[in-house]
Amino acid sequence: MDWSTLPWDKIFVIATVLVAGPGIIVGITVPAIGQAIVAASGLKAISRQPEAGDRINSIVLLSLAMLESLAIYVLAVILILVFANPMRTFILGG
Repeated sequence: MDWSTLPWDKIFVIATVLVAGPGIIVGITVPAIGQAIVAASGLKAISRQPEAGDRINSIVLLSLAMLESLAIYVLAVILILVFANPMRTFILGG
């Protein structure tokens, strides 16, 4: 097999897409599990102290926003890797 005749540009794109798939799965699943834990803990805290419900609710919403931003950052990085990979010219040349 002659390595110089392989279509490296197509192989690079395929490898990037194959890595992006599990990256999206992990990057969305982990924050979703974290959101479920935060929501369950918030509901448990409100059931124990109903008078502090407003304060707990605001803290839970802030925590959920932080976790959701993590998923958005993962999506942004994966989209950059798939469509505008900065390493493409470095690895493939030209």
